[in-house]
Amino acid sequence: MDLGIAGKWALVCGASKGLGFGCAQALAAEGVNLVVNARTPEAIREAADRLASEYRVKVIPVACDITTEAGRAEALAACPQVDMLVTNAGGPPPGDFREWTREHWIAAIDANMLTPIELIKSTVDAMIERRFGRIVNITSSSVKAPIEILGLSNGARSGLTGFVAGLARKTVEHNVTINNLLPGQFDTDRLRGTTATTAKKLGKSVDEVAESRRMLIPAKRFGNSLEFGQMCAYLCSQQASYMTGQNVLLDGGAYPGTY
Repeated sequence: MDLGIAGKWALVCGASKGLGFGCAQALAAEGVNLVVNARTPEAIREAADRLASEYRVKVIPVACDITTEAGRAEALAACPQVDMLVTNAGGPPPGDFREWTREHWIAAIDANMLTPIELIKSTVDAMIERRFGRIVNITSSSVKAPIEILGLSNGARSGLTGFVAGLARKTVEHNVTINNLLPGQFDTDRLRGTTATTAKKLGKSVDEVAESRRMLIPAKRFGNSLEFGQMCAYLCSQQASYMTGQNVLLDGGAYPGTY
C-alpha cells in the first residue's frame, strides 16, 4: 500500500534506537524526510546515517534534550516543515511511590506529558493551515492497564492521553489527526531495564524473569521496533485521515479486556 506521504517531513523524537528508531525507519521506507532527535550526538548521527543510506531520504540529526525548551526549539528549527510529529521521551524510572518526591513527579510530567504538549502547540496550527498533519504520541500500555512499579509513567502518560482526547476532536476537520501508540513489551533497552529491576526485587535471574514475562504474552514473544514503527507510519498516512483521538495498543494480546 502506498501511504501517500513520500516527500513530506517528520520530526521523530528519541529516534537513535528502540521504538523511536523503528518509527523513523518505517517512515523513511515510505519516502518521508526526517529530523531525528536524541540526546547522544554519536548515537543520533549513526542512526541518521543508516536511515539516509538505506532509504535514500533526507535525514537531519539533532542531538538535544527534547524535554527542555532549548532542545525543542533546536529540533523544530532543523525541520523545514513538520508534516508529521512523533513524540517520544524516555520513561521515568520504576520504583515504589513511597520513595518518590515532588521532584520525581515533576520530572515525569515534564518529560512524558508537558513535552509532547509543547511540541504539539508548536506545530499544530501550521498543520491546520496546510490542511495536513499527523501527530503520534508514543505512550505506554500502562495507560490502559497500569503497571505497579511504573507509577510515574502511569500518571504522566494518562495526563497526556486526557489532553489528546479533547484536542484531537478539534483538529480532525482540518485533516490533522492526533493519536497515541501504546507499546506493550517490546525488545528495547527500557524492557531490559525494568526486567533487571524486577529480577533484583524478586531475587531471580534476568533471564528467568524475561522468560516468565514472554510466556504471559499470548503471542509468546516480545515485539520488535520495526513492526511498531509500521503502525506509526500507517497512523501518519493519507489513509488514516478518519482516525483521531485513539489509543492504539500493540501488546501481542497481553491486555485481557474486551475494550
